[in-house]
Amino acid sequence: MTYPINPDEKTADLTLTTIGRVQEGVAAASDRAVRRTIEEILQRLEAMAQGHRETRVHAIVRRFVLRSLIHTLFRVRIENLDRIPQTPAILAANHLHHIDPLLLLGELPTHPHYYVLGDARTLYNKLWKRFILRLVGGVIPLERVWKEEVAVMEAAKTGIQDLQELAKAIEENVRTGGDIQTLRQIDRIVQGILSQGDGLVLFPEGRLGSTEGQLHLPLKRGTVIYALRAGVPIIPVVIIGTHDLYLGKELTVRFGEPLYFSQTSRIKREEVDSVLEVLKNAMLNLLPSNYQEPQGIKLFRHFLNHMLW
Repeated sequence: MTYPINPDEKTADLTLTTIGRVQEGVAAASDRAVRRTIEEILQRLEAMAQGHRETRVHAIVRRFVLRSLIHTLFRVRIENLDRIPQTPAILAANHLHHIDPLLLLGELPTHPHYYVLGDARTLYNKLWKRFILRLVGGVIPLERVWKEEVAVMEAAKTGIQDLQELAKAIEENVRTGGDIQTLRQIDRIVQGILSQGDGLVLFPEGRLGSTEGQLHLPLKRGTVIYALRAGVPIIPVVIIGTHDLYLGKELTVRFGEPLYFSQTSRIKREEVDSVLEVLKNAMLNLLPSNYQEPQGIKLFRHFLNHMLW
């Protein structure tokens, strides 16, 4: 389904590219194959969290598949990988591109087994992505409304006629993931993963960042709450170079020192905010202060920047 858009009717946040992205998102939300994949994976993960054995590919195979794909296209630099403990932990990373979850899963140690909480529609909206992710596993699909979709709905409310039908399709097809049942399901899965000795990758910015060397603030509290409940350390991680991709570009993954906090079941807002401040500063200290985007010929730039949309 496509929607005719008048190029003159757009705001600073609503370009034709953005609207095209929203159209793809709505199509994925209403795709039965995407819907079925998300539901099957969540059911399997919840069963695992309840103590049932999960049939999953070995982490060595996962690393081989993902690294074979990513290292063919880019030069990957890993710094301080030895800072990751061999016990359960939560990795808190910045987020610049949809390739970030796959980059991390391909570079992390094989023990413990890591899972990443990622945007469901972005990860499963194409057949080839569903095939690869079913093979390598390790993804907890998170359903949410994209910021671009919110912008479309807000613009439609102001009277932009060309966006009325698209806004209606968003409301009818896109699941927000904010209902109590879904939130509790994700919470059970996360707690089950950590309690069984596995690790978790989270992106506390809650959205894609727009600038290398910066964080989208404030950070979301979920990372800290999960860590305090489970009594596991938080490992600050920064990814450098993925905002603008092209063939052969160097991508850097830099790990910080583990942050340890006392486990608690009665989490107070002040405690969460205090830990969040520590995490924010740790991530900022890992980011480059003077990042310069490389100049010169950038082969396959458009394709590589959009292949995971």
